[in-house]
Amino acid sequence: MAHQARKRFGQHFLVDEGVIDQIVRAIAPAPEDAMVEIGPGLSALTEPLLHSVRSLTVIELDRDLAQALRANWPQERLTVIEGDVLDVDFANIGADLRVVGNLPYNISSPLLFHLAEYAGAIRDQHFMLQREVVDRLVAEPGSGAYGRLSVMLQLRYAMEKLFDVAPDAFDPPPQVVSSVVRMVPLGADRPRPRSEAALGALVTRAFSQRRKMLRRCLADWAADIAWDDIGVAPTDRAEVVSPTQYVAMSDQLVAAGRLT
Repeated sequence: MAHQARKRFGQHFLVDEGVIDQIVRAIAPAPEDAMVEIGPGLSALTEPLLHSVRSLTVIELDRDLAQALRANWPQERLTVIEGDVLDVDFANIGADLRVVGNLPYNISSPLLFHLAEYAGAIRDQHFMLQREVVDRLVAEPGSGAYGRLSVMLQLRYAMEKLFDVAPDAFDPPPQVVSSVVRMVPLGADRPRPRSEAALGALVTRAFSQRRKMLRRCLADWAADIAWDDIGVAPTDRAEVVSPTQYVAMSDQLVAAGRLT
């Protein structure tokens, strides 16, 4: 019996051979690559990846799909991690990982933040996501799509939207257009805040009322921000502040003892 997509897992299986080939060519896998696939599903990407790499690790939540994967591929070629990807410690999988996947839309943001914790062990990431999410990832300051996701992940990755994928490339078709994004972790010289927790708290507060001026939504902290020093006006709104300016602002608040 054919596997029925399970709504609780956010399953939409990629079936368009042309799109599959386009994704694999964008990834450009090499035999020795330490490749990890999230949500292999019915092996649309798994099979062509295994034609290029000597071994592959996959992470699958659906027990039936995990069992089918183990039955279809020998263990020395395919390692199946059965469970929730949000619980996976990627540092235990290896180093210089290349992570790919058609990600469930219902956990895309939490998953991206989870993976950011392991960016030091990752070479690159290629993901299929809802187009709206990809547009937010690559959005520039001043655009309507620019927000918390943009700021936090642009400080960790260089990101490029590669192409869109229509709903009819999936079974069942989702109600949204998808996009493929390439994410390459930034090097050691990337902008680093004095406190990741402080930066996260600041950015979350700033975008919680994005239509208000910063001096209002950051009212508790406004007196401790040297606005001119970071090139931001207190009358500006959250969406015009660059990621590096948020780092400078959070560092000021840490230095002033307002955030830790």
